[in-house]
Amino acid sequence: MSDNAERIRLFKVMVLARTCDDRMAKLKAQNEVAGSVFVGRGQEALSGAAGIQLRPGDVFAPLIRDQAGRFGYGETPLDVARTVLGRRTGPMRGRDGNVHRGDWGAGLLPMISHLGAMAAPVIGVLLSRRLTGKQKPGDLSVGIASIGDGGMNTGALHEAMNIAAVERLPFILLVADNQFAYSTTSDRTYACKHLVDRAIGYGVAGHRCDGTDADACLATVGAAVAAARAGKGPQLVVADLLRLAGHGTHDDASYVPEDVKSRFGDCLQMFERSLIQQGVLDAAAVAAIRDEARRQIEAAVEQARAEPQPEAATEDWSARCERDLVHVRSA
Repeated sequence: MSDNAERIRLFKVMVLARTCDDRMAKLKAQNEVAGSVFVGRGQEALSGAAGIQLRPGDVFAPLIRDQAGRFGYGETPLDVARTVLGRRTGPMRGRDGNVHRGDWGAGLLPMISHLGAMAAPVIGVLLSRRLTGKQKPGDLSVGIASIGDGGMNTGALHEAMNIAAVERLPFILLVADNQFAYSTTSDRTYACKHLVDRAIGYGVAGHRCDGTDADACLATVGAAVAAARAGKGPQLVVADLLRLAGHGTHDDASYVPEDVKSRFGDCLQMFERSLIQQGVLDAAAVAAIRDEARRQIEAAVEQARAEPQPEAATEDWSARCERDLVHVRSA
């Protein structure tokens, strides 16, 4: 089991992500958000465990339900609020959809698509660092790309995994097997017994864990990151879980059968109960963490609301501005 300091850090990240997702969904309901809002309810343990395992110099490509991982890796509530509300002060300067945000200088890659597209950019960054001599043997910077079970069936994903395996790159593919590719059940999207079985076909190490168990996520993702950092090649991590909301706020998830819902608990509730039962936190400490999360999110929303939107006639709409390039050149 991880040390309690790390467990508390993960719990705080999970609470902050759940609070943020709920607030963004409310902003959508109030017609303050253009486009969809996607929430990671039920996937915070896996995503958060990945984010907090990374360190400066690593690379992370999160997806639409990875707010916990984003916070764990250093994204701020203000970054989220500015981008979701389309403010020019945000990291994307109001020029892109709210889930396509990132920070090149911090190694947080803006999402292209959740359909298998992000593994290749992470692998490209890792390979370029090797070719330019920026990797230290035995203590490598690593890259994580998130994917869902549906995205595991795209051609781009298979091609990327093949390159990562052949080059033995310090790459981790984090798979949230949440039972549904949007509304399509897993038995209609893959035929192997479990997605982790694909590891042997790719020639990489495979790890499987219960995605509703935060401690299991910490241990499993931690082992995969340590192995990749030590030069043991790509790692495939597959977690069994269920997204406890629709694909986005536009989806009521009415296609999820009750018997499937009954098989999966809420990772946040389960982790809170475990930490209290083991004496790591008490009820007052949990309440304080939740209050602080609400304070941070509300402060970010209020600040972002007061900031300007882009001015179409004067804004630099280029995909990469000079500010971004300065960060890249200095990396």
